[in-house]
Amino acid sequence: MTTAVHEIRITSMDEAKEVYRHKEMRQALYDAGQIVMADVLVNLHADEHRSRRRLENRLFRRETLVHYERDLFPSVIEQTLEPHVAAGRAEIVELSHQLMMNLAALNAGVDRSTGTTEETARLYAQMMKFIEGATLAHTTRDIAEVEAEITESMAAFDREFLAPSIARRQALLDAVASGVASEADLPLDVLTVLLRNEDSLQLPHDVIVREISFFLLAGAHTSATAFVRTLHNLFQWSALHPEDVELIRSDRSFVQKAVYETIRLNPSSPTGMRWALVDITLKSGRHIPKGTRVIIDLNTINRDPAVFGADADVFDPRRVPLVEGAAPWGLSFGQGMHACIGQELAAGLLERTADTAEYEYGLVSVAVQSMIDRGVCPDPSDSAVMDASTTRPYWGRYPVLFT
Repeated sequence: MTTAVHEIRITSMDEAKEVYRHKEMRQALYDAGQIVMADVLVNLHADEHRSRRRLENRLFRRETLVHYERDLFPSVIEQTLEPHVAAGRAEIVELSHQLMMNLAALNAGVDRSTGTTEETARLYAQMMKFIEGATLAHTTRDIAEVEAEITESMAAFDREFLAPSIARRQALLDAVASGVASEADLPLDVLTVLLRNEDSLQLPHDVIVREISFFLLAGAHTSATAFVRTLHNLFQWSALHPEDVELIRSDRSFVQKAVYETIRLNPSSPTGMRWALVDITLKSGRHIPKGTRVIIDLNTINRDPAVFGADADVFDPRRVPLVEGAAPWGLSFGQGMHACIGQELAAGLLERTADTAEYEYGLVSVAVQSMIDRGVCPDPSDSAVMDASTTRPYWGRYPVLFT
């Protein structure tokens, strides 16, 4: 006989921020997805989390992210989009995951030895299984069947992609240690950081497999869904506001604001979850007993009229929060120790500084703008449909044309 879990739902921004930042609240969102998510960064707590995040944070420094956005991403975007633009059409749910996977692989440290279409297709299929594993709680399929497929995909990923990636980086690290190579020869990616700090982290190989799988799926999936949703929102905005069509084409900051608004309305997960490790009383007076599962209702919080205006349910790239300190994306990137490590990589900087050379628009904005630059529009003869394999609101197919 199972004991019912006591749950509390948080619907106010102030209480949600306090829960996110509380040191005695442990991550609970991926409890059903341990086959992929066990012992990865987002699921660690306290000292374990701090030590690994401190190391991995080095990859998300401003100068590294600018290097990604200015030097590495443009060629990857061009190579990924080129065949679709040449064909004049694309299905952007699959295209977005392929594009973001190619970019996430750079950050995670996943090498591809041949660079062929077939090799990319195998990595793509494996990554999509990792995504199923992370969102297992929302699947409409048989869980045992899905888990068997995920286990097989992770083993194949390790054999074909991760093991050779580890071998190449270990050889480079050995060369640096012996003075044959320099620091500049080392890749700027998560895998290199983990291998370089192996003595202090002492991660078993299976944890490294999951950690790199997590960075691959998180970097690809969350950005891919934001990419498709932003394009959809801009298609609808253009139809209602034809006076803004040229602005969308020419003003990158407007597109970036559209990304923020899309992420506010459609966070990658509609809820955050935490376990209360001790009895907790919030500043509001709400008492949360030890062992309670706290559900942070992001859809309600991010659409609060008191924070985002009377029309908070409506997409509006020009929206300015009414409450000082409220981010334009709401709480979609989280807060506290588990705030999204890739927030700046995905969404860029919130405020433009005097040093425009250091300004980032973010991966999603750059990718969306690349589609707009190529004249993307919905395919009028092939309507988009939602994904029936999950209870989450994802697009299943979204055909577009390049005009």
